[in-house]
Amino acid sequence: MNSSPEHFSLHPRLREDTLELGRFRLSRVLLMNDSRYPWCILVPERPDVSEIYQLDEPDQITLALESAMLAERLAQTFQADKMNVAMLGNLVPQLHIHHVVRYRTDPAWPGPVWGAGAAIPYSARELAGIADRLQLVLGEQLVRV
Repeated sequence: MNSSPEHFSLHPRLREDTLELGRFRLSRVLLMNDSRYPWCILVPERPDVSEIYQLDEPDQITLALESAMLAERLAQTFQADKMNVAMLGNLVPQLHIHHVVRYRTDPAWPGPVWGAGAAIPYSARELAGIADRLQLVLGEQLVRV
């Protein structure tokens, strides 16, 4: 198992599509640049990992706790009708977990957000506002970058 982030590198697609909000104990916390949905992604800082079972047991537990906490804070902050928490990895093989706030009125409801129209990037002002809001609600759990 790889238990050190020494050679960790964020996949280029994740780097292109997101803004880094900070880090939890194990994972980077990214904001998807799609203003249609409050949408964060957790990426464990472990090199060459594409599946949860490739993490050692303490990292598996830490990732589960980080994911649950992030989903809860997003749901409360944005008054979600439903949280979609998913790992696909078909286009980006690096292990990452999507946390998407869903509303019955959103453009893709009730289907998945993937393939449901093109992303609408945040304006600079919107991006600053949501990043500040998320950094505030994630509080001391988040080490800012």
